[in-house]
Amino acid sequence: MSTTSPSSRLGALLMAPVNALMRIVDVPLRGLQKATGLGGMAAFFLAPNMLIFGIFVLLPLVINFVYSMTGGTAFFLSERSFVGADQYARLFTCADYLDPMSCQEDAFWTAVGNTFWFVVLQVTLMILTALITALILNRDLAARSFWRAVFFFPVLLSPVVVGLIWKWILQRQGLLNFMLYQFGNEPYTWLTDRNWTFVATIGVSIWAHMGFYALILLAGLQAIPKDLYEAAEMDGTKPARVFWRITLPLLAPNLLVVVVLALIRAVQIFDEVYVLTGGGPGTSTLYLTQYIYETGFASALRNPGLAAAASILMGAVLVVLTLFQLGIGRRQENKGKR
Repeated sequence: MSTTSPSSRLGALLMAPVNALMRIVDVPLRGLQKATGLGGMAAFFLAPNMLIFGIFVLLPLVINFVYSMTGGTAFFLSERSFVGADQYARLFTCADYLDPMSCQEDAFWTAVGNTFWFVVLQVTLMILTALITALILNRDLAARSFWRAVFFFPVLLSPVVVGLIWKWILQRQGLLNFMLYQFGNEPYTWLTDRNWTFVATIGVSIWAHMGFYALILLAGLQAIPKDLYEAAEMDGTKPARVFWRITLPLLAPNLLVVVVLALIRAVQIFDEVYVLTGGGPGTSTLYLTQYIYETGFASALRNPGLAAAASILMGAVLVVLTLFQLGIGRRQENKGKR
């Protein structure tokens, strides 16, 4: 004679309405499956996500492209005039592309130059810092979980909070100058010197986002079989050779993900820099996203069409770079399979 426990009876009682609802829903779903097959069922469940993606991603892209073909300061498309490719031509009207002051839109090319050097330096230093951090955190350290949380904590902060924290540290009456003053040094204008401000934006962005990329690399390091390291240790292989022959090749897929994500993030840098420096002093930290924002919204002589054209060009460059990097990754993967 079988008996059921009170907890089992309670669970069955609570699940009864759910089971009844599922039986009701199951009837039309079975009919849909018979009529359309498994492919139709997949399309049915994907439809809500595709609808949301179309409304909030694809539709804004189309609207943005239409804006780039119009002129004027009005926001509503019905009040804007069609100008064709004039906005793109305006962006590319230059006597010398290496000299922004010779261009019709000198601020655009200044932002392009600043963004280029920012991406080159920030992404390179970001990857090196994240890789070194991941290698250290992968070792047997005391309180390893604590240190992992410490490095990941800045990722949880809002970019605006990051910008405000470092502004309080680096401004003339900030914490860093206070510490320098305690050692007999004069306060320094970290946020008004063109060279130091550019360096500060790179350092702040690395501090804010490095933990995320280090976490991805750490996951890749932990997925590498320990047997390979044990075999290398038994053979007396030097640590540097182990890194270049074992760690780096097996970490390549994670590194590719980190490079792509870091590149996209660096090109789109805006929040923390806008709060930290506002693009100054002058245009020394004016990056492409801030140029688009100010041209389309913040400037007294706003030009939404010109801002849309600049954003389309930026998106096209990102797509090309991402496809190029993914192509390199796929080629390396195919070589590894051979």
